[in-house]
Amino acid sequence: QVQLVESGGGSVQAGGSLRLSCAASGFTISDNCMGWFRQAPGKEREGVAVIYRGGGSTYYAGSVKGRFTISQDNAKNTVYLQMNSLKPEDTAMYYCAGDSLFSCTPAMEWTDFGYWGQGTQVTVSS
Repeated sequence: QVQLVESGGGSVQAGGSLRLSCAASGFTISDNCMGWFRQAPGKEREGVAVIYRGGGSTYYAGSVKGRFTISQDNAKNTVYLQMNSLKPEDTAMYYCAGDSLFSCTPAMEWTDFGYWGQGTQVTVSS
């Protein structure tokens, strides 16, 4: 049984930082694709970043490139999202997702991912 459990969300002022974690069980992240997605109220779910090839390859959404970093610790079977220089428009529910390597594309389509965490809220105030 696959489980993805996120943690690390919270409230922060603009310009601040947060690090999200996603602990996986029943699923080996180093053999698959892992991603972070977010959904703000009234908006569609969008891809933030994905990582695959044991952590050697990544894609980022243009809106977060240079500010967010996705990484993974294969020994801990955990994926991270380091978020710096946060902006109010980053406010959303953030979800961790996983699936096969074929799910990792520059388009980061959430429909390509079959395993999801419960989400963690990130709120950035101005």
